[in-house]
Amino acid sequence: MAPPQLSATSDPTRSAPDSGIRFDDHGVGPIPDSHRDCSAWELFWIWCGANIAPINWVLGALGIVLGLSLVETLVVIVVGNLVGCAVFGVFNVIGHRTAVNQMVLGRSAFGIKGAAVPAAVQGLLTMAWVGVNTWVVLDLVLAVLDQLGIRGGFGLEVLVASVLMVVQLALALYGFYAIRTFEKYTVPLTVCVMIVMTVVAFANSRVDWTVSSTLTGGEKVTAITQLVTAIGVGWGLTWIPYSADYSRFVRPKLSGKAVFWASAAGMYVPTVWLAALGACLAGAGGNADPSALVVGTFGALAVPVLLLIMHGPIATNILNLYSCSLAVLTVGIRVARWKLTLFAGLIAAIVLAVFMNSSDFAHAFDNWMVSILMWISPWAAILLVDYFLIHRGAIPVGKLYSADARSGVGAFNWIGLISLGAGLIAAWSWQYGLVAAMRGPLATALGNTDFSWLSGSLVAGGIYAALAVGGRRPSSRRSIT
Repeated sequence: MAPPQLSATSDPTRSAPDSGIRFDDHGVGPIPDSHRDCSAWELFWIWCGANIAPINWVLGALGIVLGLSLVETLVVIVVGNLVGCAVFGVFNVIGHRTAVNQMVLGRSAFGIKGAAVPAAVQGLLTMAWVGVNTWVVLDLVLAVLDQLGIRGGFGLEVLVASVLMVVQLALALYGFYAIRTFEKYTVPLTVCVMIVMTVVAFANSRVDWTVSSTLTGGEKVTAITQLVTAIGVGWGLTWIPYSADYSRFVRPKLSGKAVFWASAAGMYVPTVWLAALGACLAGAGGNADPSALVVGTFGALAVPVLLLIMHGPIATNILNLYSCSLAVLTVGIRVARWKLTLFAGLIAAIVLAVFMNSSDFAHAFDNWMVSILMWISPWAAILLVDYFLIHRGAIPVGKLYSADARSGVGAFNWIGLISLGAGLIAAWSWQYGLVAAMRGPLATALGNTDFSWLSGSLVAGGIYAALAVGGRRPSSRRSIT
């Protein structure tokens, strides 16, 4: 049976489109081979661009703020991201093999209608993230403009915010091919700026590798777990809901190994680079606040640094807006993707306007957003078990679009939903979030440690494996590759 959500361009009999920037009118149907022309390098630049952001700088300094030594902080960042980015790379490979977006892939484990629950959560979060990410860099942009002698108060802030929103919405509206091209040509330039910034920053700082941790015993374990969740293993996991949305466009003949390394390295390199830089500068006694560091350190580099800073939210938010539209389509709303993207952009603009008029509320909302990301680890664990253990790496893609119980998917898979619910409880129990409501009893009883990503994954994945193996037979059909 042909998937009902397929758009006109999803007809595999159509001739290959011209390469380059073209309008993306695909929905959530599988991308036909003739429309999959993304290279490994282009996939690398997509994920690299999304993670060249000031927030990684700040999170890298968190280890020093918590009382860890510089060496301990760097070990957590380097090793933790090896795990998180590797799992992220695996999900990119699954998206490449099936040519299906990430939220639709969830239908295999949760059912056609059951998958609408995590899809709706993802849709709401991505809209909010656009507003948050844009708001976060506004002060930094204004600080650099002030260094250049450009001042305009709140009016200038509104102008900068408007420019950022218009650019990122235009790219997301045009779709994947515009996003791919934007990242391909702008990210290498930002990398060059980052290299110069790194050299200048270290030239103006004295990194002390001998300073020891101020923590002992349980306090150190607590700090390490919190850092692992913030910018270690947890960072790569938070990007999993986006992964297949972009790897589904990668050339069909490209090997899974190439897709894995392109996506995992694209995530790993900028994340570890910026986080390590933030840790080193904080360890040298510098300010962990990127705006203070930029204004006080880079002088003549203010113009290229300004461009890099403004590039950050655009490169990240175009993914948020595009993936938001796919998540909403997965829920079952039958509207053109670009219309949903436009709607998401308008909601994000409203969120941004509220933040600009209420900084206290913005900080509180940002903390809440970070805390509720605990759903991703149990959700991802279930999908991994479903793909590798239940379906043995061969999900029958056509069945993801049919609610007929005979298809093997059906409207709801209660085993998956129950497992997800149990995983959420387990993740919350061992989470020490930024808001009081997200501090579970197990976390507080064990010295404010945070192993939410681990507890949620093990409980959800374990329950799903135990229940689903006995209740479902692995499919003998081959996946669309």
